[in-house]
Formats: sequence, C-alpha cells, structure tokens
Amino acid sequence: MRRLAARGAAGDAREVAAPAADGWDSAQARSPSPWRLIGLCAIWDTGVFLPSAAWNGVSSGVERRRLNEAKKLSSVQEVQLKRFEVTRPQGLGNKERGRVPRMARQPAPPWVHAAFLFCLLSLGGAIEIPMDLTQPPTITKQSVKDHIVDPRDNILIECEAKGNPAPSFHWTRNSRFFNIAKDPRVSMRRRSGTLVIDFRSGGRPEEYEGEYQCFARNKFGTALSNRIRLQVSKSPLWPKENLDPVVVQEGAPLTLQCNPPPGLPSPVIFWMSSSMEPIAQDKRVSQGHNGDLYFSNVMLQDMQTDYSCNARFHFTHTIQQKNPFTLKVLTNHPYNDSSLRNHPDMYSARGVAERTPSFMYPQGTASSQMVLRGMDLLLECIASGVPTPDIAWYKKGGDLPSDKAKFENFNKALRITNVSEEDSGEYFCLASNKMGSIRHTISVRVKAAPYWLDEPKNLILAPGEDGRLVCRANGNPKPTVQWMVNGEPLQSAPPNPNREVAGDTIIFRDTQISSRAVYQCNTSNEHGYLLANAFVSVLDVPPRMLSPRNQLIRVILYNRTRLDCPFFGSPIPTLRWFKNGQGSNLDGGNYHVYENGSLEIKMIRKEDQGIYTCVATNILGKAENQVRLEVKDPTRIYRMPEDQVAKRGTTVQLECRVKHDPSLKLTVSWLKDDEPLYIGNRMKKEDDSLTIFGVAERDQGSYTCVASTELDQDLAKAYLTVLGRPDRPRDLELTDLAERSVRLTWIPGDDNNSPITDYVVQFEEDQFQPGVWHDHSKYPGSVNSAVLRLSPYVNYQFRVIAINEVGSSHPSLPSERYRTSGAPPESNPGDVKGEGTRKNNMEITWTPMNATSAFGPNLRYIVKWRRRETREAWNNVTVWGSRYVVGQTPVYVPYEIRVQAENDFGKGPEPESVIGYSGEDYPRAAPTEVKVRVMNSTAISLQWNRVYSDTVQGQLREYRAYYWRESSLLKNLWVSQKRQQASFPGDRLRGVVSRLFPYSNYKLEMVVVNGRGDGPRSETKEFTTPEGVPSAPRRFRVRQPNLETINLEWDHPEHPNGIMLGYTLKYVAFNGTKVGKQIVENFSPNQTKFTVQRTDPVSRYRFTLSARTQVGSGEAVTEESPAPPNEATPTAAYTNNQADIATQGWFIGLMCAIALLVLILLIVCFIKRSRGGKYPVREKKDVPLGPEDPKEEDGSFDYSDEDNKPLQGSQTSLDGTIKQQESDDSLVDYGEGGEGQFNEDGSFIGQYTVKKDKDETEGNESSEATSPVNAIYSLA
Repeated sequence: MRRLAARGAAGDAREVAAPAADGWDSAQARSPSPWRLIGLCAIWDTGVFLPSAAWNGVSSGVERRRLNEAKKLSSVQEVQLKRFEVTRPQGLGNKERGRVPRMARQPAPPWVHAAFLFCLLSLGGAIEIPMDLTQPPTITKQSVKDHIVDPRDNILIECEAKGNPAPSFHWTRNSRFFNIAKDPRVSMRRRSGTLVIDFRSGGRPEEYEGEYQCFARNKFGTALSNRIRLQVSKSPLWPKENLDPVVVQEGAPLTLQCNPPPGLPSPVIFWMSSSMEPIAQDKRVSQGHNGDLYFSNVMLQDMQTDYSCNARFHFTHTIQQKNPFTLKVLTNHPYNDSSLRNHPDMYSARGVAERTPSFMYPQGTASSQMVLRGMDLLLECIASGVPTPDIAWYKKGGDLPSDKAKFENFNKALRITNVSEEDSGEYFCLASNKMGSIRHTISVRVKAAPYWLDEPKNLILAPGEDGRLVCRANGNPKPTVQWMVNGEPLQSAPPNPNREVAGDTIIFRDTQISSRAVYQCNTSNEHGYLLANAFVSVLDVPPRMLSPRNQLIRVILYNRTRLDCPFFGSPIPTLRWFKNGQGSNLDGGNYHVYENGSLEIKMIRKEDQGIYTCVATNILGKAENQVRLEVKDPTRIYRMPEDQVAKRGTTVQLECRVKHDPSLKLTVSWLKDDEPLYIGNRMKKEDDSLTIFGVAERDQGSYTCVASTELDQDLAKAYLTVLGRPDRPRDLELTDLAERSVRLTWIPGDDNNSPITDYVVQFEEDQFQPGVWHDHSKYPGSVNSAVLRLSPYVNYQFRVIAINEVGSSHPSLPSERYRTSGAPPESNPGDVKGEGTRKNNMEITWTPMNATSAFGPNLRYIVKWRRRETREAWNNVTVWGSRYVVGQTPVYVPYEIRVQAENDFGKGPEPESVIGYSGEDYPRAAPTEVKVRVMNSTAISLQWNRVYSDTVQGQLREYRAYYWRESSLLKNLWVSQKRQQASFPGDRLRGVVSRLFPYSNYKLEMVVVNGRGDGPRSETKEFTTPEGVPSAPRRFRVRQPNLETINLEWDHPEHPNGIMLGYTLKYVAFNGTKVGKQIVENFSPNQTKFTVQRTDPVSRYRFTLSARTQVGSGEAVTEESPAPPNEATPTAAYTNNQADIATQGWFIGLMCAIALLVLILLIVCFIKRSRGGKYPVREKKDVPLGPEDPKEEDGSFDYSDEDNKPLQGSQTSLDGTIKQQESDDSLVDYGEGGEGQFNEDGSFIGQYTVKKDKDETEGNESSEATSPVNAIYSLA
C-alpha cells in the first residue's frame, strides 16, 4: 500500500451549499472577478509555496500521517499543485509530527516559481482598479515576440487591452505607422487590437513579414505591446543530387553529411533506409546534433542497407527525404559470418586493425561555446577508433550539476538544462578504448538577455500623495534602461514638475489628477529586451467591497485557510477583522492579516466557526462585509487498499473504507496509473471495495482510491502485480558452429513479474518428422546461452521456451537451420522382440531409430535369426520398416535374434542377441487326478497333477477351474447355472475356490491355459456345499399406531442358505442412558408379524431380528421405535427411516379413489353381463394386456390377470401352487464383476453382497397378494 503524501485539494475552500435561509450567499456559483486575488499560499520551511493545506489531526500512536488539502481553497482563485512532495510542518497539532514519506526529491518545475511570485504579489498589496472606475489602458494579451506562422493559414497577431474608457488601437510596422484601412486583406477585430490578415482571396504571406507593435490608447494614456517579429514558416525542397557510392575500408571512420535545407523553424532530422526502415543506432553508429550520421568504425554489415537523411518540418507537417547513400565496404574477410558478431574480439577475428580514438566532432583538442541564461546547454563529442571508444564527461574544478545534467546519444552528448551563471567554465570529454584515450576541452561562457529584478507596477495614488515607479533588470552585458510615457521618450514629453527621473526610478511628489499616464520601461542588451507598462492613476474614492456580501464558506477541520476581503479605495484603506461582533481586532496567534487585507487562520478548529466581519476605512469613509465560516470534519480513508500479487485468471479485491462529514456528499472513484479507471464487465465497484475478476496482464498497475467531497479528498494507492507466463525469448543466434555442437544464444523475454526458472530448448528436423518439435535440453532460468550437443546428419532448427511458476511462454521464433555432417550409426534399435502371431510363424519387431540417431541417409535394418543352441547359420534380411515375419516355424521354439542399424556411411555396432519364440498352439492335455475337498459352506480346496511340458505347446499361463451351480437342496428353488471360473497362475498343483452358495450342488472342470487359449477339459467333478446361516430378514418395519402398542413386520431373508427354523427377536427398552432388561422372542419360520405391548409410554425400544437355521443365527437387523411426540426426532417407519406412507393423508385418499374406481368397474361389468356382453378370459392368466390387444369388434374387452401377481420371484397358478420363474442367479450376481476375481490361491476377492433385484424364495413361504382384479374374477 502506498499512502499519497498529500490529500488533493479539490478547489476553493469557499465551496458551499445553496444560499442559506438567513441570506448568506454561496460563493460556489460566483466566478472570481478579475481583481480578486490568489488564494492562500502556505509557505513551508522547504521554500516551496503550496496551496492552502493543513494536516489532519491524528491521535498519538498512529504511524500513518496524512496531509489533507482543502478541495476548495479559501481564496477566490484556485492554485492547483499536483504530486508535489512536502515536508510535514511542525507544530500544527498538539504534538510535533514527523516527516511524511515521499518520493525522490526533484527540482521544482517552473510553474512552482510562478506560483511563488503570484503569491508574493497577491499578499503584497498589489490592488487593481475596478473596471467601473476610470483608468488608463493595460495590455492583457499579445503575441509572442518571435511569431512564426504557417503560410497556409491566415495570419493572426494578437493584441488586447482593458481600460475605462475602452481603449482604441493602432499598429506600427517596422517602426512606421501601419495603415490598416489601405490594405483590404488586413482587418482588426471588434473591441480588440488583434490583426487578421486574410489570404483566402490571394496574396503572399511573405509580403507581411516584419516587426509589429500595438498601441492601446484612451484619454488617460497609451500602452504598448512588445515588438512582435512576424516570420513565415519555410520548408524548402531538398536540392536534387546524384550521390556516388561511398567506398570505405572496414574499420575506418565515416561521416554521412545531411546538410538539410534551411527551414523556419529548423527541421527535425532522422535517418532511415530507402525502404523507410529506421537506422539502428548505438555507440558505434549514431546521429549528431547537426544531423550528420557518424560511424566510429565501419563494419561489413553496414553495407546491408542504404542511408537516407530525412527532414520533418513542424508547421507544414511534411517530411523531405534526401537521396540515399550506398556504402561499399572493403574488407579482408569477405564473408559476413554471423558467428563473428558475438566473438569476444570481433575486430581481430575479421582482420581489422585496432586504433586509438580520435575526435570526429568537434575537431581538435579545444573549442568554445556561448549559451544564454535559462536556455539548455548541449555539448557533444563524437570519436572514432577500434574498438569503439567510450565517452565520459567532466567539469574542470568541480562536479557536473547532477540535478540539471543528463547524458544523451550513448553518452556522446551532455545536456545541462536551465543554464545559470555558475554553469560557466571548462568542460572536457574523454574518449577511450583499450588502445588509449584523448580528450577535448570546451570552454562555456554564459551570457544573459535582460531579466527582471523589479518590474514596474501600476501606481494608484490619491491627490497629493507621493509614489514611485521602479524598473530594475539585470543581464550580461548589463542592460540599459529607457523610460517612455504614453509611447513617447520621456525626454520629449511635456515637463511635469511633480515628476523626477533618477536612473531606473521615477519619483512622483504631490501627485495631481493631471499626472495620469502610462509609462513604459524598456531595458535591453545585445541578446534581447524587456518592455513593461505601468500606469499612474490619481483617484479619490471612498472604500468599497468588491466581493459578494454575506458569503458562506465551508472549510475542513485542521486546515490552514484564508478569508479574503477584496476591497478598493483611494487613498488605500486600512482593513480590520472582527469575529462574532466582538470589538477586538483579529491579528496574532492563530490569525494573521496580510497587507492586502486577507485574514489567514493557521489551523482551523471547531471553535473558529462563526461570523467574521472585515472593515475597510480611509479618510473618505468606511465599508464592511461579513463571511460565515463553517468547519467540517475531514474525509479519511481508514482502511486502505494493499499491494497485491495475483496470478493471471484469479480474483482480486482492493478495499477502500472511508469516514467523512455526514453533511457532505461522498464520492468514491478509482484511478489506474493516475488515469480514470473504466469499470468493465470484469470489474465490480462497491462503496468500500473494487473487485477484479479474471485478472489479466493489462490489469497490472497502480490503483488509487479517491474519496472526495465538495471540500476535500483523500487518496490511497496500491500496486497490483500480475504474475503471468513469460514472454517468448527472441533473437535466437547460432555461434561456435562445430561438427557435433553449436552454441545457441537468445534474449530473454519479459518474465511478467514471475522469475523465469527454466528454459527448454527444442529442435525440429526436416527429414524424418518435419514440423514436429522435440525437447532437446533444459537449462536454468539464469542463462541465455548454451552449447547444444548435436547428432550427425540432422538439419537442425531450434526454438526456446521460457518457464516460470505461472506456466510456459509461447515458443520463440525458430533459429536459422544448421545441418551436421553424416556418420555410421552409433547405436542399434531398441526393444527387439520375437513373438508368434500364429502357430507356425515368428514376428520380429523393434523400435525404429529417430532422426537424431540415424546419423546418415537411407537408414535401414539388418535382421538376423537362428534357432537357439543349434549352431546353424544365421538367416538375415535387410528391412526398411520396423517389423519382419519369419514363416514356417515349429511350434514354440526359441530363436536368437539380432537387429543392426545401417546407413549410407556404414553399419552400426554389433548388436546383442535377443531370445524370441515362435507361435503357440492350444494345449493337448488336461489336468489329471483332480480332487475336491469341501472346506465350509462357501469354499472348497482343489488339488491336481501337472501336465507334461511338451503338451502345453507354449508358455504355461495358468490352471483354470470352471464351475457352476447345478441345483439347490431347497425344494422348488431355481438357480442359475451360469459358468464361473477361478484362475491359478503359474505351474501350481492346488488352489481354493470360495464364495460359493451354501446348501447347493456344484459341478467343476479344469483346463490348462497358455498364450493361445484353453486346453481340453478334465473329467467333471461334483460336490455339495453344506447348510449355512441365513441372510438378514428383509424390510424390517417398526410402526407405533398408538402409545400402548408397537407393531413389527418383516419379510423372509433373501438367501435362506438352508432349512429355516424360525426367527429370533431381541428387544430392550431405553430412556436416555437408562436401559431396561432384554427380552427374547422366538417365532416360527412362517411368522412375519409381532405386536409388543408397551409397559412404559415414555421409553423407546430397540429391536434386533435375525433368522436361523440348524447351523445358527444369521445376520441381524436392528431398528428403534419412533420417538415420543414431545421429542424432535421424526417417526421412523421402514428400515431406511422413511415415513410410513400408509398413515399419510394423501395415500389414504389415493386408496379411497382406487376403491371407488373398482366399485364403478364392478357395476359396469354386471351391467354388461346382464345385457349379454362378451367377456372372454385369456387362456394364459399371466400374459399382460398389451397395447396390441384391441377391443373386440362387438365392443367388449379381453381382461387379463395382469395385476394378480405373486410375491416377486415366484409365479402363482390358478390352483395356488408356486412355480419358479427363470432367473440368472450365479456367483456373478453376488460379486463385484462378471468373471469374478481371485487371489493367487484361488480364493474369491470381494464381499458377499445381495442383489436387491432378485428374489429366491421357497414356495411354501410365499403368499399370494390379493388384487382388485382377482376380486372381479371371483365375482364373475
């Protein structure tokens, strides 16, 4: 966060609301009159004059200091001074404050000095005569002394003046009367002396060049303008010339002269090629101040372009181009090898002799230069030499003025701004290289055109008063002073006994009304002149107030402010101030009255609020005015935005919370980089914050929160740093070219506030994979040059990618290509394999070599193979691809394989042998002596004898057991006979099959598996799993119809796993932490309901229900009774804690509606039958009525027994017996996958899970559901 040192002044502290009801005027709507004086100028200890400002009161211990400037100064005129550093004044509060943090000190700009003078004048008592009183003329506006005009426009020579009566105007040209009436092109503006020369009807502007002077006259005197020298801008054409090629030896100095045509003003010179490309300049090649182009030493690359001097003329906005120079460089090294440009000793590498420096401009060892005071001094030294010399600047007997001196043109020029007399002396430039050094001394003389020490001011006197006009100026040489009156030399004017001339002063004694006149002071030397008008006015006027009456002024607490009371009178009145009608004069302490009558309050406090009265008095009378002062609290940002660092795409919030005077309207706005911020769709501005969504690189910068009211404002600044991906590297260059290496150099791009951590160098070759880029190497972010190892016979092209924490840059532009010479391969292809795809072949494959390992053209592969351990001769073939198939091989035989790379330059190294195998065939034998042992109700162990290896006909992968559930020992229970499998990898002789269904008959077969597939099946083995414990009862429901009973209902287990013996119910009452005695109930296997009589209406019950076979009890399910009505727990219904829909009103209503529809349907049926309707019954009651079953032709319907369904999982016939439906029940239905997963010992992986969509229920445990359709059949 950066707190701005000053809180910006928004204008006049007199900013007020609408006129109050008591008649106090608002100063806001009134524009300042010309005679009103400048506002408060606070003089700080640094000597800098600032607008009215004071420091906010800050409680002790607060470190952040604030400067609160009044937005509206108490003066009538605004003095807007922005971004100027200040030192905190001492003693403005109860305690002395420290210094305000500020930016680096800079010299005060010219406007500060102007403001300084203006403040002095305004507070020093300079009073102007109101325009309703008679007065001599005063020049208010005029053209500059050297007035250059555009020949394409009309000529305007300004001259305006004021006076009472209004002055008349006339002109002189070249010191002779200029008769405007005789020239139809010349006119004078109405109520002004401004000349307009119109060329729309023809004429040459050059005819009107000359020296003009304006005279403004009324009956009280004549005022003069400066002598205005009128010149017409000129942009002459460049003379046509044919330039011969410039022949120069490499390393020699060269000057290409521009010699532009003389223009008015002088044109701006720059050098370009004929194709309008700018000439790159550096310390070796640069343009001098005279426009010439200097080469300290010429290099071969300088003749790659031509050189044309261009002149741009300001007024005509035209550019003229000189015919281009063509260079021809003679060299001992004719090849412009780019690798030599970065050579550490480039000149010796190119055979250029080294030379000591010598000056090209200025010539010789010494020169002199004259400059006028206040102008810029430009000293220039351009030297030749090999290597290119460095230039340094010094001043004899002292240091260079650091606050005004700056170096230009690669240190070849020294500029000193705003020269003064102390800048005169001897300067010297030192040109040096490793061969030696020379220096040139420049003697600087500072002269001065006249400048004011005491400029004459208007003199307003009462009859009989004394006064004086003073005209003091300085210059080098000393200027002379000449006095004039009403435009005529003073010595030729009529004598005046009341006037006495004493050099630069005119003294008036016992002035009378006849002494009124306008005096001119002209001071001049050979470098220029100054002309000033000052009138003497003799008036007899009682005091009068010049500002509106009863103004309301609002100011900010703790500010320094000033109350103006503009007045006029002759003799000059005295002015006094009073507060709230008190008799004591306000002066001293917190108050200070200036000579012009303004009252300054050094630090505004709450008690300073009130009505202030100013009284002006002279011998002719008195006048008074009142001002009401209101004190407002300052605007403060108490929570300021903080500096933030954000990644691109994130969201940033900048806080800005403000306190202000509630009677003032607050406006909060934002600046970005000191310019108004545009709030786009990615930004959200709230009263106390600014949010930026999806931060981008363009959002980086300073953000200033500006909290302003009508009177003041507070500023707080924070800087947002956006971390982005780096910019792409640029200017890739290849140097140090060798057969197997090259040096790559690049210029890093901007890191976008996140340091570059790595550079990735990529390459592309145009033979094997053109257009495809591959990573070559990676380097730390601190380097920008690397030696790259290269492979033979590759046409390389490189690019570089920069990486930081945010991401990767775009790739750089590719470098130039570099091809390495060829060589035999140094390696062979990898990943060589030999595998059969059929039983009588072997496919040999390998990974082909890439472009960087080919090393030469026509890369190919020599493939060799032979049967292992036979010592037979090698078979070989040359292949251009990456595979070869050997045919007519025995089944699964080992082979030795070799693959060798070869190109046109030779063969690669001798390869290592790789073992491969021909194709496999199906196994010929099955496992024998398969034995099955039942381990428990869900698992068996297997044991078998291994097969002979020659029967496997391939690689033995595993032994595999196929098994299926033949039937269940429970009557009428249908089971799925889908085959399952268990795998036993490797050459094993035993394993375990788990996750079987209890109380079932199984069959099992075993096979041998190799890479080709399964072998023949073994003989089928049968086994039976014993009885197990049942699964948990399904859909256990607890209902509480009233406070006396609890109803329990459940369904049979999904998997009985044996003969069901019954159910066991355990329940216990509990109330909070108190638990009662557990009660156990046993039920028959057909019972699925039970009612518990509550003994305690307050306690709840916990029920645990399980089914049992002769093996034992199975998995239990637990539920609790609903909470009493006074508890917050909702009533439980089903085991999934859902509400009991049977007690819901909407369900009861739905059931009633269905019953009503059934009743109506019965009535319709009886009516149809009584009328002889046809009601055929479908032969198969279980076939549902489909949309394809239409009405009978006679209008009757064919009803099916669709709704008369048994319990899920069974099919009920008309006689009530149960038939099992088809099911697809298997181990897959209870496992996690279709094939099942097993451990290495053959055990099944996973848990015993229940499929909710399959019901396997015994027929004697099923009950038939009654439906409305059954009722219809029974009635029919």
